[in-house]
Amino acid sequence: MKQIITDMDLEIISLRTFIGSKDFSISKSFYTDLGFQEITLSASLSLFRRNEFSFYLKDAYVEDWLNNTMLFIEVKDVAECFEWLTSLQLHKNYPGVKLIPIKKNDWGDECFVLDPAGALLHFGQFR
Repeated sequence: MKQIITDMDLEIISLRTFIGSKDFSISKSFYTDLGFQEITLSASLSLFRRNEFSFYLKDAYVEDWLNNTMLFIEVKDVAECFEWLTSLQLHKNYPGVKLIPIKKNDWGDECFVLDPAGALLHFGQFR
């Protein structure tokens, strides 16, 4: 009889999401401008890393998927982050990119960036 393991001390090393791209080269450049370092894994997949945080960028465009992709990036100071994002002027270099000002919520504050493929990045600070 096969024994079923019901409890295990799973040592997770990392948790990474996949983000698609409408134009792979544009998205790669966009995330590099946001300060992520690209590690090319194949012709259609790259790992983007900043400090100990990372995600995969795929050369794949599924509109429904990307229009429903959201990443929450917790920052120490959302006002400072918004100032920095504004200084990058990403909307001038990347079609479709939008920077949305800080919104005050009961849990904290956040601003948003819509990436070149339609994924929504939340930059937030908890109270």
